[in-house]
Amino acid sequence: MIKKLISTMLLVSMFTLLAIGVVGCADDAGAANGGNTDPIVFVWYPNESSAIYTDARNEFGRIIYEATGRPVEHMLTTDYVIAIEAIAGGQADLATMGPVGYIMARDRNPAVNILVVSSGPSGTLDDAVYFGWLAVNRDIEDEFRDGDGWCIQNIQGRSMSFVSAASTSGFVVPVGTIIEEFSDSWPGIDEDIILDAGPNGFFSQQIFGVSHQGAMFNLLDGRVEVATFCDTCVQAYVELVYGEENATGSIYALRQGVEAPFTGMDGMEFRIIRSIAVPNFPIAYNGDNFTPEEIAAITQALLSDSTTMNPLIFTPDPEVYRATFRRTRYERFIDVDDSFYDVMR
Repeated sequence: MIKKLISTMLLVSMFTLLAIGVVGCADDAGAANGGNTDPIVFVWYPNESSAIYTDARNEFGRIIYEATGRPVEHMLTTDYVIAIEAIAGGQADLATMGPVGYIMARDRNPAVNILVVSSGPSGTLDDAVYFGWLAVNRDIEDEFRDGDGWCIQNIQGRSMSFVSAASTSGFVVPVGTIIEEFSDSWPGIDEDIILDAGPNGFFSQQIFGVSHQGAMFNLLDGRVEVATFCDTCVQAYVELVYGEENATGSIYALRQGVEAPFTGMDGMEFRIIRSIAVPNFPIAYNGDNFTPEEIAAITQALLSDSTTMNPLIFTPDPEVYRATFRRTRYERFIDVDDSFYDVMR
């Protein structure tokens, strides 16, 4: 059912690509392009296709242009599967992707590989994780208490919003956690049962938010009782008001003056009832579309200290700099190979 669902999503989604924008502003273009001046197409998941990340996307374009001498076009998407198919099929050259999306793209085309992965706060791969949250609104949080802690046992029978069937932290990992949690009390539970919502299903209702922001909106707008979304994808919209960052039991609230789709929801809060660590997502490339020299030049540019300290790439303050990566201590990009995601396979 999952494969059928993703195939259906692809057929629908291929008609919904958004406009492509071109970046190319440096005076000194990088070498190693072998005379190729064709645009490099960088495809973005729906989360990073938001208008608030325009400056961050353009900054990536500038860095890549200076490294290769080739202008960068940004392919914005409204569906995960569009981005996965674009990088696997060669319509796009670079992509930021979740681990599951990367694995799906590489399975489709072995030429898809990892360019870099962001490190953890230590500056190494030892803590290179982000977090998928299972969250509820404050008005029903007591129904998920377990003594002094929190549990997910009472999510059964509720309305749920996931992100996309191809989302690592917004579907695959939390669904795996749910299956493990309920394997004894719900014999035979699997992804198909979780997707088959209704009177006899695990959830009373199940919808996809399309993006992490969409799933969070579904929760705060009261469309569902439980939702899953990741910390990095909503960091520009929320702030911690109780507990520790990414910890089960913590409370987050929407920032003041937050942009669409949360306009008018300033200060609305939610409680995390389960926080799940996920290996950091990669920037991937299609090796059929680059020379080895170009890949080396782009990699070197992303590993540089100037990129590491660039607030539009690694933001020290998500409220001021709307970057897709966070710098809390020593975060930076690291050059890794495909085996980094063997744990996800």
